[in-house]
Amino acid sequence: MRWPSVDVISDQAQLPDGYRYQQLRRGDVPSLIAAIAAWYPDVSVGAASSYLEVDFYEAEATLDDETERDLWVVLVWHGDELAAFASWDRERAAQTLYARFGVVSPNHRGAKLAIRLMQFGEAAGRAMGAGFIYTMATLKSPHMQQALERAGYRLLGLAPGYDRELIAPGIVKRVYEAYYAKVLVPDEELLRPDSSNMTAKTKELYKLLFPEFTHGDA
Repeated sequence: MRWPSVDVISDQAQLPDGYRYQQLRRGDVPSLIAAIAAWYPDVSVGAASSYLEVDFYEAEATLDDETERDLWVVLVWHGDELAAFASWDRERAAQTLYARFGVVSPNHRGAKLAIRLMQFGEAAGRAMGAGFIYTMATLKSPHMQQALERAGYRLLGLAPGYDRELIAPGIVKRVYEAYYAKVLVPDEELLRPDSSNMTAKTKELYKLLFPEFTHGDA
């Protein structure tokens, strides 16, 4: 589960002309923090607020040409302008990736960079042997949900109160999040559950989420 080369993966999730990928470098951390604060002010509270702290990157992120860690941050540049970024956590024992947090600059939201970064994460996951990639999307706005569904991610459930968000100046509330995922391995590598091992409620949800696998099942 070693992080792959950005140059290799970039060919599998090609950006529009004029854009380029780059792994996070130590010298880019202050610019990234400033960009996140400007692009997404709500990040000042909640799970992603650590992305505003230099020490967070020092402790957790894999910085270009330095010690490899479990958080991987990839930037998208347009010339000398930072246009977007995304980050993933690797779960080595499970061989799984968590698409943790990313934001696209308002100046570049017509370039479909979010979709490209999702494709990039999936390609990276397959390259490093991951079989599953997942993420959470706030229900405070529809945009991330729409992007994930366009990218072929499956909605697996809702988590009430999973995270905290700034919903108005000075007002913080816990929010609902949607749980999305995509399997990165062929279907024959999955063990489908036996209905006899599911409770009635679990079986009902399974049939709703995976109708293609439940035809004729009791």
